[in-house]
Amino acid sequence: MRLLLVEDELEMASALSAALSRYDMILDHAPSLDHALAALANHVHDGIILDRQLPDGDGLSLIPRVRALKSGIPVIVLTARGNVDERVKGLDMGADDYLAKPFAVEELLARLRALMRRSPDIAPMTARIGNLEFDFDSRQARVGDRALELPRRELLVLETLARRQGRTVQRSTLEESVYGYDDEIQSNSLDAHVSRLRRKLLDIGANVEIHSIRGVGYLLRLAL
Repeated sequence: MRLLLVEDELEMASALSAALSRYDMILDHAPSLDHALAALANHVHDGIILDRQLPDGDGLSLIPRVRALKSGIPVIVLTARGNVDERVKGLDMGADDYLAKPFAVEELLARLRALMRRSPDIAPMTARIGNLEFDFDSRQARVGDRALELPRRELLVLETLARRQGRTVQRSTLEESVYGYDDEIQSNSLDAHVSRLRRKLLDIGANVEIHSIRGVGYLLRLAL
């Protein structure tokens, strides 16, 4: 899952990035409305965590522009303005959820998972191909009755391929899903992740394969 955090407090942004990365999430940081719009125009995100008090305006003003760009993307407002009137205003402006500071990371994660379940772009919650099962809610993969333990990057590759099983996924789409825009990407990094993932699928007895489409990307399918 790749999220955009629109937050001008660098300490808060750093803490959230560290916390969410432990749950295999990619977090891009935009410190202002202008940065957020540029990020949304150039990258694909599964959700937005939005502060209100930004240096170039109220974060709520971003929501109509988000809807114009990507109408279905979930937006959760995260702000110190937590009274009833402010929460109502945020929801009426189009926010999908509203969480007041201070907050527990576990509650933020639960709210994000709930939003993803309601998003039409995220269903279904489980993908099955052959004896491989990927649960997008728990973000766990199993082959038969065995759990497939993967480091974060490989898990994100498998998650992206599983969402689009049977369809070719372009390299650029995979890189968008696996790396934040501040990450340094070596030319062969994605191929290395795919190679290690292939080996682990083979070793655990999965009857699926990651097929390379030269010059285009990868395809998750039943093994031939």
